[in-house]
Amino acid sequence: MFKVNRIHHIAIICSNYKASKQFYVNLLGFTPLKEVYRAERESYKLDLLVNDTYQIELFSFQNPKKRPSYPEAAGLRHIAFEVNNIEETVQYLQSKNITVEEIRIDPITSKRFTFFADPDGLPIELYEA
Repeated sequence: MFKVNRIHHIAIICSNYKASKQFYVNLLGFTPLKEVYRAERESYKLDLLVNDTYQIELFSFQNPKKRPSYPEAAGLRHIAFEVNNIEETVQYLQSKNITVEEIRIDPITSKRFTFFADPDGLPIELYEA
């Protein structure tokens, strides 16, 4: 039997590298660790640090297939980020013209949460600590 230590990284394929890089770096504030252009694939790979804990790998590929999100499809559903103050975070995102769903209460944990989307429509959840 083996034991998983933690999530190592989350990989995201984007359709517009410049827009997604701006979104994850400038809007969400993730720190770039390493950016590589892979000429053989005509693809960028950007490693992003999320608050010194988790890493996101942002990939660009030529003509990626659309991700089925609505109606929900089998597979990875969304990514979720914990925030200290959900109202302040929502106000910040809305000030940047990001559409954010209404804040809801998790009926199991009684914690507040909401969703918004990245430039490709990837659902992102905000969950209050």
